[in-house]
Amino acid sequence: MIDGTVGMGGHAEAVLATSGDDVRLLGIDVDPEALARCGARLARFGERVALARANFREVPRVAREHGVTQARALLLDLGVSSYQLDESGRGFTFQRNEPLDMRLDPTHGRTAADLVNDTDEVELARLLFEHGGERFARRIARSIVRRRPLGTTGDLVAAVRAAVPRPAWPKRTHVATRTFQALRMAVNDETGALRQTLHEIPHLLAAGGRLGVISFHSGEDRIVKQAFRALAAANFAELEPSPLTPGDDEVRANPRARSAKLRVLERTP
Repeated sequence: MIDGTVGMGGHAEAVLATSGDDVRLLGIDVDPEALARCGARLARFGERVALARANFREVPRVAREHGVTQARALLLDLGVSSYQLDESGRGFTFQRNEPLDMRLDPTHGRTAADLVNDTDEVELARLLFEHGGERFARRIARSIVRRRPLGTTGDLVAAVRAAVPRPAWPKRTHVATRTFQALRMAVNDETGALRQTLHEIPHLLAAGGRLGVISFHSGEDRIVKQAFRALAAANFAELEPSPLTPGDDEVRANPRARSAKLRVLERTP
């Protein structure tokens, strides 16, 4: 099995613990801190586990380097983990005042502060609308530009609050949720990575093997659905026409699962 977004190793641990000793796992993640914690969590499985630091768009290369030509299962769990939200200190959350970073790989690329301070207002509005579905994208982009430079999550939250009329603030989520999502996706090129990966990795599956993708918002789910439907003409089949979603008990136990959608693609003989 290849877990292209192994993170803290929760899915990987469940698979290894409930499968035979003949099942091996290749876990890949771009976040070095998460990968180190995953290694400690999965240490009891010994040689059944191999871990590699890379973006999930590099799964084919990493698989080759580890001698994997076919996999029985592939998993992508998109977005950020609870560790990255709660403990990383990289500005993924609006709950605390942190540096405006948002890089999944903290050693590479532009930060969210670079993005909001250097991008023109029109492009900022486009990013907020396309990646976050934010209906006040233009007003928020204008507010960000007026308040530059922004250096912390608190600065960004203040810009959003100043732009969105109070009566329009959502009741169940934070007013800055969509803005934070959009900037994180833009900083890490998550949409580009997903499109590239869905084009390349299905062909790593053995006959009867399955690819599961967990997404957390409609834009990502739409990309997955379109990719899976396009592959239906080439010896692949989506197991269900609609994605699997968490039940009430799971949402009560883990509220962050409420928007998760799982689609599964199988390589037919």
